[in-house]
Amino acid sequence: MTTHVAVRPAFADLVDLWAPVRQLGTGFEFCEGPVWHPRDQHLLFSDMPGDVRRRWDKAGVREVRRPANKCNGMTYDADLNLIVCEHATSSLIRERPDGRREVLASHFEGQELNSPNDVVVKSDGSIYFSDPWYGRMPVFGVERPRQLGFQGVYRIPPGGGEPQLLVDRYLFDQPNGLCFCPTEDRLFVNDTVQHNIRVFPILPDGRLGPGRIFASGIVSASEPGVPDGMKCDAQGNLWVCGPGGVWVYTIKGELIGTLRVPELVGNLSWGGPDWRTLFLTATHSLYAVETKVGPRMEPYMKAGGGPSGRSSQAEPVSGVKPAATVAASGAKKAAAGYRLDPARCALIIQDMQNDVVMEGGAFASSGSPEHCRQQNAIGNAARLAQAARARGIPVIHVWFVVEPGAPGVTMNAPLFEGLADAKALVRGTWGCAPVPGLEAQAGDHVVEKCRMSAWEGTRLETVLKALGRDVVIVTGAWTNMSIEHTARSGADKGYFMLVPEDACSTMNAEWHAASVNYALQNVCVVTDVDAVVAAMA
Repeated sequence: MTTHVAVRPAFADLVDLWAPVRQLGTGFEFCEGPVWHPRDQHLLFSDMPGDVRRRWDKAGVREVRRPANKCNGMTYDADLNLIVCEHATSSLIRERPDGRREVLASHFEGQELNSPNDVVVKSDGSIYFSDPWYGRMPVFGVERPRQLGFQGVYRIPPGGGEPQLLVDRYLFDQPNGLCFCPTEDRLFVNDTVQHNIRVFPILPDGRLGPGRIFASGIVSASEPGVPDGMKCDAQGNLWVCGPGGVWVYTIKGELIGTLRVPELVGNLSWGGPDWRTLFLTATHSLYAVETKVGPRMEPYMKAGGGPSGRSSQAEPVSGVKPAATVAASGAKKAAAGYRLDPARCALIIQDMQNDVVMEGGAFASSGSPEHCRQQNAIGNAARLAQAARARGIPVIHVWFVVEPGAPGVTMNAPLFEGLADAKALVRGTWGCAPVPGLEAQAGDHVVEKCRMSAWEGTRLETVLKALGRDVVIVTGAWTNMSIEHTARSGADKGYFMLVPEDACSTMNAEWHAASVNYALQNVCVVTDVDAVVAAMA
């Protein structure tokens, strides 16, 4: 019997099923609101009934504020100001490092808020928070009448202003935990009473579109626990407090596992030098467990230089010597031994579709299937993707997709003319589908294009910026076209580009070697899969 429960095998990719849940401190009344300071390397958490805020670091646990207005959820903004949900004052507060205190929200339509509970900050500076009425109950707050007749979810615009109600007034019984998906285009909100999680699209103005039920039935007749604190990891999986510990869902809403915790868990937050320690605030104790995946990168996490704690201006690839080795294929590669910060990396798998590199595909006569086999490009890319996911590095599939009849594809180059003539890569066909072994998995991202470069006319850069990634590893087909164009454009845009040449292929070895040995040497690090995997460790 393992410590944790894998409902689906993929759960073991997120956490060791035997990973110990360590108790870091105990003797508290009810713990909540954990948040990790990326520069000072400590955890803050609250004890609502005790009306105290505490700090944990390697020296142990100590008090930092008493009374604390029975504070609940906490986070930081991009400038590392502390954002606090206060039950006793029914307010959302910003505390600056010098001690100054600013009320961000306390009323809606002239009535006091119930009691702000959980809070998240978006990359544009807007703040989203939930407002159940637990803070007007005994023990967890200050007992007093409610002024609002509903429990809502709100947004404060960038730069401040009155809170905007984002949902129907009577949609939630007790809205509680909330978090963004990695690309920040969806907001998840759970309801403690309804035992479910809803997901809402985020509109261009920051408000929410119509929501739907993402997961339900988060309740047990035999174990205590209800939906409470909630976080999203770098792969898009949702970790929500529930009966018996923490329930983990894929981005598709599939329950894949449960993290078992000795006490009822109220909230959770990633931290530690590499952001792989999951801190858990429980009834009477603070716990921690090591995970194989890190968090969705929130704005405040970047203030400390990312998971490694290095400055954001530090070079992500150090000590690289160009053309230090020559592969059997004739490709000149950088010397191994450099290091990569997983929190800054993203992996692209480009054009690995049936028409491009498989026998029977539209371009099979070009020799591309044979060269793909010689390179073992599919197997190498799959191995790299597996290693990336295990380290919390997002995998982005870039697919060339043509609508029937090729509308929107300009006939200004032989490549595009040949594409239309061959009726290749048409949406919904076998030729357009990803090759076996490189299908998109839960938590991966898919970007569609109609040009050689992965950047041209796509949402690739939007995804990378939302994820906070500036080191891009490019794999796929074809080396001298799609890979080369993508690497060149990425370098021009200010990204650090790496091309593991053994995870790429084209029509033949001669064209491949010419591309990596000449065109790519001055715009990226030409390397191989083994070196990249080692550099991620």
